[in-house]
Amino acid sequence: MSAYIVLGAQWGDEGKGKMTDYLAEDADVVVRFQGGNNAGHTVVVGEKEYKLHLIPSGILYNNKLNVIGNGVVLDPKALFEEIEYLEGLGVSITPDNLVISDRCHIIMPYHRVLDGIKEKVRGKKDIGTTGKGIGPCYTDKMERSGIRACNLINKEVFKENLKEALEVKNPIITKVFGGEALDFDKVYEEYCGYAERMKPFVKDISVIVNKKIKEGKEVLFEGAQGTLLDIDYGTYPYVTSSNTIAGGVCTGAGVGPTAITNGVGIAKAYTTRVGKGPFPTELFDDMGDWIREKGHEFGVTTGRARRCGWLDLCILKTSSRISGLTSFAVTKIDTLAGLDKIKICVGYKLKGEVIDYVPASLEDLGECEPIFEEFDGWDESIADARSYEELPENAKKYLKKIEEFTETKVSIASVGPKRNQTIKISDI
Repeated sequence: MSAYIVLGAQWGDEGKGKMTDYLAEDADVVVRFQGGNNAGHTVVVGEKEYKLHLIPSGILYNNKLNVIGNGVVLDPKALFEEIEYLEGLGVSITPDNLVISDRCHIIMPYHRVLDGIKEKVRGKKDIGTTGKGIGPCYTDKMERSGIRACNLINKEVFKENLKEALEVKNPIITKVFGGEALDFDKVYEEYCGYAERMKPFVKDISVIVNKKIKEGKEVLFEGAQGTLLDIDYGTYPYVTSSNTIAGGVCTGAGVGPTAITNGVGIAKAYTTRVGKGPFPTELFDDMGDWIREKGHEFGVTTGRARRCGWLDLCILKTSSRISGLTSFAVTKIDTLAGLDKIKICVGYKLKGEVIDYVPASLEDLGECEPIFEEFDGWDESIADARSYEELPENAKKYLKKIEEFTETKVSIASVGPKRNQTIKISDI
């Protein structure tokens, strides 16, 4: 039996899509356990590039079961647009290879409307949401007024749920924010159409996933976003609305902690983030621009340019501790190829002390002065390496430093976007 987690160890955009696709080759089941279509994974197979937002990365194999867990908030419109997009690229998607939790909360039009309005009202204190209704949907979930997949596919229950929701949401939209009310009949008709299409996919995924684990199948739990976007352990309030860390698997997929055997943290060889908030190793000079351009650091979902900086081992050590990671997969070491010198943050100076973790307070994190170690760089030939032995010695030293500081082994190194540009150093 093997059930393991793949999650982002930084602020997201670490290359989880590629690494999940790579690891999914040996998996039988791939489970997405949190987030929504505010996340984006890019996977390159041969000469084809696939951009995924909701559907697990295992869908690119024709013999895997892909599961959207109850921890995900699901926009039906976005789901079927993604299915049509993938089918256009030759990917077959049926209820045999994709199942959706009957406990998934559904993103409704009023969630998207409220997301956009609230973000605009925040002005300079905006959080930088994608405007896709993720936060408001999670709010309704916690407020116990949400609509779940099992409700959506029952027309009478859905009608009552929608009526109750609009009685509350429309006055907020119109009287508080000055927006336009949503029409009940229009929304009901649209979402009943989605319900008919969704019904064959909707099942109790906890039963299915636990059965697969007991049968000895390989189950891979795929996270979205990253550790520092976690609602509890991220750089709050500049975070997402779900638990992106390992603990989110149990609640987001209906499995017990004893079922999980390993956790793989995906980390870039440098650090990026999107939106506001402190970023101790951020580069504001030509080097930051160089990394952004060479690493193609623009959001899959939003297209926004990412902020770039040197690798921060305090972040990786924090991620390993919080999620109990058993190894790291380090991506994009090819992006740094060609530099004479490369820096790594090995601690923060904060109020006269040296710390090696990410503090809770944004004010404290904003005051953290990074302590750097400098390393000799490596050349462009790294993209052609297909084994650990073929990596340049300086790249090996770089990876070894990550292991030593975080006390977590590096099991995989990625030297490019394609499947075959992935080096297995040790078992995960």
